[in-house]
Amino acid sequence: MQQLIIGIYVLTVITIISLILNRCKLSKMIGVLAIILSPVSLTFASTDSNVSEIRNDKNVSVKRCIVAGNWKMNGSKSSITDLVKGIKGGMSSIKNVDWIVFPSYPFLGQVNKMLVGTKISLGAQNLSDKDSGAYTGEVSASMLKEFGCSYALVGHGERRNIYGDTDEIVANKFVTAVNAGIKPILCIGETLQEREKGLTKKVIDRQLTAILKKEGGIRLFDNAIIAYEPVWAIGTGVTPTPEQAQEVHAYIRSILSKYDNEVAKRISILYGASVKANNAGSFFKMPDIDGVLVGRAALEAQEFLGIGKACNS
Repeated sequence: MQQLIIGIYVLTVITIISLILNRCKLSKMIGVLAIILSPVSLTFASTDSNVSEIRNDKNVSVKRCIVAGNWKMNGSKSSITDLVKGIKGGMSSIKNVDWIVFPSYPFLGQVNKMLVGTKISLGAQNLSDKDSGAYTGEVSASMLKEFGCSYALVGHGERRNIYGDTDEIVANKFVTAVNAGIKPILCIGETLQEREKGLTKKVIDRQLTAILKKEGGIRLFDNAIIAYEPVWAIGTGVTPTPEQAQEVHAYIRSILSKYDNEVAKRISILYGASVKANNAGSFFKMPDIDGVLVGRAALEAQEFLGIGKACNS
């Protein structure tokens, strides 16, 4: 579309030049050209309004991607063994990818042992906002570290919408993870009802502000990752376009830039909802999408590896 617009303007300019060349003085001709060409920059500025001006990857020759697999409440000892073996067997030939897997709690020890000597990181799907005590069913950050976890998901849409994790609870879990030396992956995103009402940006604002107002503020994001997960698209097979996802990612970065521009530039922002090997590449091409948080497709080794390969496509 941009090339078509450029072509139309070029033809217009040539036509006008040919008409006025013998009738106008040079100064007048320059003025006419300036008026004609001025809309071009305005047109492209509005067209590219969803491209982050904070993050500029134009000088980066090779993009490095994060591919994180959330296995949710799936698997058995034998299926998990097969899955990890499959991933380990195919990842060596895939470059420029940082791999993270998130098994259920019972399999953390098993997977931790299998990952020794690999470049795959281990994470937990959740953690308590309490350090220890009479909190039946909860798992603390210190416990997770003993099992080799260096990452933890906080605020996943299923935790927020099924189990009632409020913005305040999520913020407390985020702070607990940071203080324990575990890198939180903060999941944020709108429901279908919120999107239909045009509330996407307000929801993102609210979810980020809950953390930014905590002691430490923007510095809490120095060692963290954000994952944008439109809740309405998780597991539904309905996927936003890469451009729609990019627009939200750029908005997330713009919010953080109000507090610290360098943090906004550095932080990795993942996309996560119905990601597959056949659509991941289009998301990786977006300037503000640094990787993906994968659900169902992460349970199949070849599909998961295919998503990693898409980073280099």
